[in-house]
Amino acid sequence: MAQGPRFGTDGIRGRADSEITPRLARALGRAAGEVIGTAVAVVGGDTRESTADLDRALCEGLAASGVDLIRLGVAPTPMVAFIAQQHSAMGFVISASHNPYFDNGIKIFGPGGTKLSVERETEIAARLTQFLSEPDGTAPQPLNESAGIRQIAAEQYLQHLQRSLEGRGLHGLHLVVDAANGASAALVGSCFEGLGARVDVINDRPDGRNINAACGATDTAELAATVVRHGADLGVALDGDADRLIAVDERGRVVDGDHIIALCAKDLMARGQLTHQTVVVTVMTNLGFHQSMAAEGITVVTTPVGDRSVLEALDEGGFSLGGEQSGHVIFREQATTGDGLLTGLMLADLLVRASGRSTDIDNQVAFSEIASEAMTSLPQVLINVRLPEVPENFRAELTLEIAAVESRLADGGRLLIRASGTEPMVRVMVEAPTMEQATAEAESLADLIRTRYNG
Repeated sequence: MAQGPRFGTDGIRGRADSEITPRLARALGRAAGEVIGTAVAVVGGDTRESTADLDRALCEGLAASGVDLIRLGVAPTPMVAFIAQQHSAMGFVISASHNPYFDNGIKIFGPGGTKLSVERETEIAARLTQFLSEPDGTAPQPLNESAGIRQIAAEQYLQHLQRSLEGRGLHGLHLVVDAANGASAALVGSCFEGLGARVDVINDRPDGRNINAACGATDTAELAATVVRHGADLGVALDGDADRLIAVDERGRVVDGDHIIALCAKDLMARGQLTHQTVVVTVMTNLGFHQSMAAEGITVVTTPVGDRSVLEALDEGGFSLGGEQSGHVIFREQATTGDGLLTGLMLADLLVRASGRSTDIDNQVAFSEIASEAMTSLPQVLINVRLPEVPENFRAELTLEIAAVESRLADGGRLLIRASGTEPMVRVMVEAPTMEQATAEAESLADLIRTRYNG
């Protein structure tokens, strides 16, 4: 029996045309249509050259299962989730997020734009494996191609984003937005300009191969240079499917997800909108974040890596804010998933209110000031150790070595060692009072792992 690809932390992902193929997409559409069972599916994707063929094949599989389609064409992940929520539909995004153009993937949202449970993913994977082991008998389906539907959906999504500012505008703010040549390229300008901001958009001309290429949330060098050159107040960089965002201040310095979440948590707390005075983050979040939140009386709930874990904790506790160091930020009262455009609007609004730009006060506060006040990051070193195979009990076998590092770090630092969920790799992360100590401890432990497990 053919073996279907394994669901990772965010759907199925792999090399386009060899691992993520139209046949696989068609079979996945059939499988998900049967297992999830909603009458309607919302489908969108990013700007990779492989996305259009995968989109059509996926929709053919869904149609073969009797599912009606709302096809959005090029659309950010959070827009697909939002439209799915509006229609109580399941959602599908053809994207490999921040990966290069030659990869692709398929993310699946459950009814209402929510994350699928692991149990439901397991059911879909079993049906997918079955369909891939059989001849592909799915006949071509007549599919609705409506630019009108896409335009209406985009307008609804932008209106939803702009309502998040509760009637406030962004007048007086100058920002640069890096669209990563991805799914948000046609939306970002009007999103911020519609609220009165002056906007310079870069990397908004996708050609099928330039998505995430030396741009976007994974490479902010061009954004930083553009912000400084234009004298902008703020820069924000999205990734290819726009579900995450990294910022740069007016000096071109990176403001990562930890700082963004800290800024938003403190702001919501001050306005009485941080539900249960709690924020949710993952184990990768810097120790400086925890120290900053403790000083503000904000409780921190820590989860395993992945926005699925963050969402589960948000929903279980009824909390309003959570996210990851990588820039996935979830404003749970406004969205069912991470949303880079929404995060950018929240940051821009925060800066306008903090700085007095909307009232033309001369002595305005710079973004660098409020970002540095939000938290102080401890030096952090992350080393990925690739192995032939990661032993299941490797942590137990390293108990003494781990204890020795933790003893040397004491309360002034932190060690995190874990296996990757998608690759044969052990990740070693060390935070310490100095970069020298963090580097030394991380490299020592990484070398030990390589030696012991033939890395």
